[in-house]
Amino acid sequence: MTAALFSPAMLVDPYPTYAALRRTDPVHWHEPFGAWVLTRYDDVVAATQDPRLRSDRAGGMGERAGCPELQRLFEVIGAQMNITDPERHHRLRALVAKVFTLRAVDHLRPAVETLVDELLHRLPKQGRFDVIADFAFPLPARVIARLLGLETGDLESLKRWSDDFSAIFGTDPSAVTPEQYQRALQSTHELTELFGAEFDKRRATPSDDLLSLLVHAEMDGDRLSETELIANANLFLAAGHETTTHLIGNGLLALLRHPEQLQLLRDDPSLIPNAVEEFLRYDGTVQFMYREAGEDLTIGGRSIRKGQLVYLMFAAANRDPARFSDPEQLDVQRRFDAHLAFGHGPHYCLGAALARMEATVAFTALLRRCPELRLTGEPLEYQDNLELRGLKALPVVIAGP
Repeated sequence: MTAALFSPAMLVDPYPTYAALRRTDPVHWHEPFGAWVLTRYDDVVAATQDPRLRSDRAGGMGERAGCPELQRLFEVIGAQMNITDPERHHRLRALVAKVFTLRAVDHLRPAVETLVDELLHRLPKQGRFDVIADFAFPLPARVIARLLGLETGDLESLKRWSDDFSAIFGTDPSAVTPEQYQRALQSTHELTELFGAEFDKRRATPSDDLLSLLVHAEMDGDRLSETELIANANLFLAAGHETTTHLIGNGLLALLRHPEQLQLLRDDPSLIPNAVEEFLRYDGTVQFMYREAGEDLTIGGRSIRKGQLVYLMFAAANRDPARFSDPEQLDVQRRFDAHLAFGHGPHYCLGAALARMEATVAFTALLRRCPELRLTGEPLEYQDNLELRGLKALPVVIAGP
């Protein structure tokens, strides 16, 4: 049974709806959003590389919001590298990319392993705990805070800021409420105050953290503006924990619902890095992103008009049977193929290597520390965000060795 596209019912299980669209209308006009929806792998990949589909959509969001008071919010959003067009995106990415190289990520691994052990040590040897609140959220939140050079005492503020920003991307831009925009604006002011003070400290006394790199990054005499500094520090703060939290949560839920796959990992932990790729493909956090047509074009025989939105449904593409065999099945032994959980093309996720490393360390330690783990049977509730798929809580019962 399929749910209506972008309906609240899709929060529980969007995949039957994606499958139906792929079969019957893969380049679908969604009238309520006034947007096109792509669900086939090849169409989505092509769209990520098509310069006629603009990534810079902050201006369009501002026009749809129709509120001059929100100008500062859209200035900051528009300076984030994940929604900038190629020339500006390349400039921003080049200034910070060295922080996220494989070598840099490997250097962080011992600290991540120590943090994972600390978090797992706090869990009960037997009894109930919440995977999200007790493990999957604090792990990446503390890692990205450490990488940025921030104090980690106020993780709840970090999550609130992240939720306020992600809410305005999680649905049709015209459906974002004035209250949601105002909360995002307030978070912008709070982040500006926080990061402004932190940047001043690092101008005076540079360190080896990401905020220092942002402040002092220079290429051919070019530096980040104050707005670009704040925007991309916020991007790293939010994206650096949100997606990894739900990679761990969604992946563990999939394993607990497929005990034979869980047993394969217990029998052979060397499969865990490959399993992380399968979790990303099977039930990835980032379900979609959208672009705006900069000119008239054709996709899959359908005419796209300039100014129309085009939704790239990464999660639907990741279960396309034209690309993946038995795509609806979780298979931790699946031969790795190019899933789209981190996007594709110029905007491929800069933090992909970090997320993979954190998840691999987390699952390796969790399965070793918790030889018996099962769902409590309580109803599960997903976040009210169609773009970022993740559980509000994942209650489990643990039994020690």
